[in-house]
Amino acid sequence: MASHHKTILVTGGAGFVGSHLAILLKRDRPGARVLAFDNLKRRGSELALARLAAGGVEFVHGDVRQASDLADAGAFDLLVDCSAEPSVHAGYAGGGEYLVDTNLGGTTRCLEAARRHGADMLFLSTSRVYPIAGLRALPLERRGNRLDLAADAAGVGWSATGIARAFPLDGARSLYGATKLASELLVHEYGAMYGLRTVVNRCGVLTGPWQMGKVDQGFFVLWAARHLYGGPLSYMGFGGEGLQVRDILHVADLYALLDRQLGQLDRHAGCTYNVGGGRDLSLSLRELSALCGTRGGDARTIGGVADTAPADVPWYVTDAGEVRAATGWVPERPLDAILEEVFRWLTDHRSLLEPILGMSGGHRTSGQGQESEA
Repeated sequence: MASHHKTILVTGGAGFVGSHLAILLKRDRPGARVLAFDNLKRRGSELALARLAAGGVEFVHGDVRQASDLADAGAFDLLVDCSAEPSVHAGYAGGGEYLVDTNLGGTTRCLEAARRHGADMLFLSTSRVYPIAGLRALPLERRGNRLDLAADAAGVGWSATGIARAFPLDGARSLYGATKLASELLVHEYGAMYGLRTVVNRCGVLTGPWQMGKVDQGFFVLWAARHLYGGPLSYMGFGGEGLQVRDILHVADLYALLDRQLGQLDRHAGCTYNVGGGRDLSLSLRELSALCGTRGGDARTIGGVADTAPADVPWYVTDAGEVRAATGWVPERPLDAILEEVFRWLTDHRSLLEPILGMSGGHRTSGQGQESEA
């Protein structure tokens, strides 16, 4: 859907989500100038540069922690903020300064730039804003090869359908989740104070080709890559059985939602939505292993470690009913199609991707998948 925006700045624009969104925005708005702004810190982000150029997107090297870098990017009338330190495990092994400065400080600098230019803003947040203890307290039970809720189980903000926006926010959620929740508050305050049209989307696990999956985020791609290329895999936490569950969403389906929101910004301004694949696109690590085994030709033996990391949660499925009712959006790509596309990409670009996603890609593989990757 076309919009009136003439210059669009996508921060985190060389990351997995940002690069896809930038290319699709340019595809559907050929008359607009689309800028992908990124510091190229994440390994593999440099591979996006050729794709961006081929899609007609201009690349701007810069860091959201530096107000001068954002100023140098020039004026814009739409900001799509995908920039973040994306790992929920960030800060546990060391200090949190870089995480806070990138996520919260970076959001502040982006908002100041949007204020100066009177720009609209789409902000990608995360399901990790919901507290860890609350998610761990859900009455889960083993059902086959996954943890799940009984069909009639329900509480404030949760049911077998998934986690809704009304889920209580009291409690700790990791520094990553805290910076994103604080950023959400700032986005809404800037919108109210300065008349900016802003929308917050709390994304679940996003996936698709060109995601440089790591052990602490992008688990869906990494799981597929390790089945195809080889490399260690272990079920980490919650007894080491691989029963923990997430729902996934193809990045192109996320774009389809953002495109609808841009077409009706006055209606959605000031809103926060939970965005994800929902129950139909949910699976456990054990179920994912079975699906990968049928495509990768590798009946792997996957180890198990019972110890649970502080930030890990056993079950998160998105209840996207609110955004569906508001926009009419539903994800179009089923699990099988997403996995088939990922395996095809891994096969077609094996020489390029195997050094990043294969044996050398790290050891701890918990599948706790970061939920809003930049």
